[in-house]
Amino acid sequence: MAHILVIDDQQSVRNSFREVLEYEDFSVDEAEDGQKGLDLVRKQAYDAVLCDIKMPKMDGIEFLERVVGLGIEVPIIMISGHGNIETAVDAIKKGAYDYIPKPIDLPRLLVTVRNALEKKILVTETKQLKKKVSKGKVRDIVGESEPIRKIKELIERVAPTDARVMVTGNNGTGKELVARWIHELSPRASGPMVEVNCAAIPSELIESELFGHEKGAFTSAVKQRQGKFELANKGTLFLDEIGDMSLSAQAKVLRALQESKITRVGGDKEIKVDVRVVAATNKDLRKEIDEGRFREDLFHRLNVIPIHVPNLNDRKEDIPLLALTFLEEILEDQGMPKKTFSSDALEQLQQIQWTGNIRELRNVVERLIILCDQKITGEDVQIFAKPNKSA
Repeated sequence: MAHILVIDDQQSVRNSFREVLEYEDFSVDEAEDGQKGLDLVRKQAYDAVLCDIKMPKMDGIEFLERVVGLGIEVPIIMISGHGNIETAVDAIKKGAYDYIPKPIDLPRLLVTVRNALEKKILVTETKQLKKKVSKGKVRDIVGESEPIRKIKELIERVAPTDARVMVTGNNGTGKELVARWIHELSPRASGPMVEVNCAAIPSELIESELFGHEKGAFTSAVKQRQGKFELANKGTLFLDEIGDMSLSAQAKVLRALQESKITRVGGDKEIKVDVRVVAATNKDLRKEIDEGRFREDLFHRLNVIPIHVPNLNDRKEDIPLLALTFLEEILEDQGMPKKTFSSDALEQLQQIQWTGNIRELRNVVERLIILCDQKITGEDVQIFAKPNKSA
């Protein structure tokens, strides 16, 4: 059911619009002036707005300009009295969908409302289509700090080669993004990038996941299955959290890297693969080697080019840019009205100790967008960024 807001200073006009629109199964809200109408569109989404041009407190033109300025996307149909046609035409130039002169022709009103709703649906579908088209694009590595600048330079230098890369850093720092940019800037970019989260796969299944299996290799192997090495052929294989891989799987990965061949579980045929491997871990692999949980020979095979991604607390100068980037992304993804950070809000974000790194910062920005008004203040950050403990 479409939700329509009617703004007019005359109760009788609002009643007439409500009666007609509700008869056509539309949901209707009312406001007697532009200011109250603006308060409503800030709080909830409408499919269309009917707004009189001449009203006390805030007229229709100012209401239109405020809505457009806030980035709220809603078709606004202006209602113009006698002598206000030039003003109505000017309103269309400023972003109004259409205007209807008084006295109101009800059939025209309904046709205009339906056309406005169809346009809104079309705009929404077009945005969704654009998102689908661009979904495969890799988002930028955001930051201008010295550590991030060096990482970008290293990626540009390493990506054109087939050198194996080991990306290290704590959870939430952006290791996967680094791996994706290495693939994106490489000659293999037209090929697949296949990700394996070694920590999320049970040790008894990791070999099947990596190398595939033949039908009947084990109880649940009801058909032949390709592994990630085969699927990543001519592309990049990203072994995330490789520090959690079992020793038996490590031995087979080492052999695959040495010989560029794999054998499916339950099979004896060697399959040649052409794969570039990028690995990532949040563990200290040298310590894991000392304690017998990681193979030293595999470490040296993978650690040709080491890239360390710093914690967010070590690059706090990047926080304002990251926060503004997340703000824009989240507002667009969720179709929400425009919001901004005050300068003291960005300063407050820089004072926080980010145990969850960039992932935590993004979550906090989303929380602030949902819970705060149009301008997010430093006080808002103090209240909502760390709700269960002191910032």
